[in-house]
Amino acid sequence: MTGKKSFRTGLFPLIAATGALGLALTLSVNAHGEKEPDRWWAPGEGRVFPASLDYDNGHGTLRTLLVGGPMETRGHPFFEPLGPTGRACVTCHQPSDAMSLSVESVQRQWQRTGGKDPLFAAYDGSNCPTLPQDKAESHSLLLQRGLIRIERPWPVRSFNGKPVTPDFRIEVLRDPNGCNSGPHYGPEAGRISVYRRPRPVANMKYLLAVGFPFDPKQGYALPLDPDSGLPQSGNLMADNRSGSLRLQMEDAASSHLQMLKRLTPQQRKRLEDFELRIFTAQQFSKTGGAVDTGGAKAGPARLRDSQAGALGSIGEPVWSEFAGWEKISPEEAAKLTPQQLAFRQSVARGARVFREKTFLITDSAGINSRVGFGNPVRNSCVFCHNMTQMGNDVAPGQVDLGTTTLPFADPWNDLPLFRITCLGRPHPHYGRVIHTYDPGFALTSGRCEDVGKITLQSMRGLSARAPYFSNGLARDLRGVVDYYERRYSIGYTEQEKQDLVNLMSVL
Repeated sequence: MTGKKSFRTGLFPLIAATGALGLALTLSVNAHGEKEPDRWWAPGEGRVFPASLDYDNGHGTLRTLLVGGPMETRGHPFFEPLGPTGRACVTCHQPSDAMSLSVESVQRQWQRTGGKDPLFAAYDGSNCPTLPQDKAESHSLLLQRGLIRIERPWPVRSFNGKPVTPDFRIEVLRDPNGCNSGPHYGPEAGRISVYRRPRPVANMKYLLAVGFPFDPKQGYALPLDPDSGLPQSGNLMADNRSGSLRLQMEDAASSHLQMLKRLTPQQRKRLEDFELRIFTAQQFSKTGGAVDTGGAKAGPARLRDSQAGALGSIGEPVWSEFAGWEKISPEEAAKLTPQQLAFRQSVARGARVFREKTFLITDSAGINSRVGFGNPVRNSCVFCHNMTQMGNDVAPGQVDLGTTTLPFADPWNDLPLFRITCLGRPHPHYGRVIHTYDPGFALTSGRCEDVGKITLQSMRGLSARAPYFSNGLARDLRGVVDYYERRYSIGYTEQEKQDLVNLMSVL
């Protein structure tokens, strides 16, 4: 995988990289020659969130739109520190990072604050609270892969706190960070630690959209929101431990903000209102130009104005926003540089490859099991990334792509390694014994067949929030393509790989 070495050489170019980033902070001028606002939103600083906010990244410019903006953030629960550590929601959901958190931002903030920012709080911003917190090595998973420690109860408990009897046994084979063993951590202590990327909290109407009245991956009716009684999409959390916005907010407030009291109804309402009004996507490509010109119809305004939840095979094809870049008229081509023309045509080809290049999908729970598709099944990327405008899954539910489970995941030695033993039926693809860095959805459902399943993410704003996959497995966009190539032996040509990278860079 491209870039694999950089995850395994300690804090690699941290000093050099953050030194360069510090210079960028001083300059604070974007690609258009305009003064760029400070990239890091600190809790409680009281900035006004504008109606439109641009930040540059390696591939171009991300734009975030706030419907009804601008908005005063002073006193707003998303931007104010609500717990004792000085953290706020915005700490891990930065506007410059598509309302997620990039490794680039993490490293910059470590350099700026000497590791004193609330982001690096011991309880989940370090590899384990028992480590010396003033050392960068104790925060290596966050600094190198953008991973936050997630603590799950063991045995499994449902979202309402009721115990679930799992049909598997979990053992810790390796614990490099100390948070899965000893008197206070690990299965014996009733706590299991896994490490995951923060998920974006923008474009929420798409994440909440429900395309089916049942879960075709599990074969049963969707769970209902305990407040509204409506079906839950299952697309909010990596392990689906919180199916509604209220449950997600309460989970984050108690775990990541360490709030001693519950969010008030007024705070929840303001948080939900903000998250439902914010849309973010790449707006400008360094090579191809604006993504809403020359026949393309992409960008955050398209997300803001489009219907959520449409299946690509029924509505507009997925990434048809770029169809206008496929056949560019001579008059339009004359306005472009050769590089712009070639890049736009590459993006359009990438959209076609994404939809039309089929391959055999094998041994992937949630796809090849319990849904009648068979093993293998031949399809393309849109089989799972099928929601128009967004690229997440209209059919709710979790899928095991192998990103956290051996033999498909990279053999990293800095993550805990668990041995799962199925007590009832064996796993449909791994057998009775499974080795994994993160059991995923199984820590919510208690079912061995769900080991390794992770909720698919949306594909918007990718350029602003590297690395990718739930555990930061892919350092860059090429790493995403390389992983799928390796996992499913797709047979992409070099041109197709670059076309897919160019497509993802403008989403």
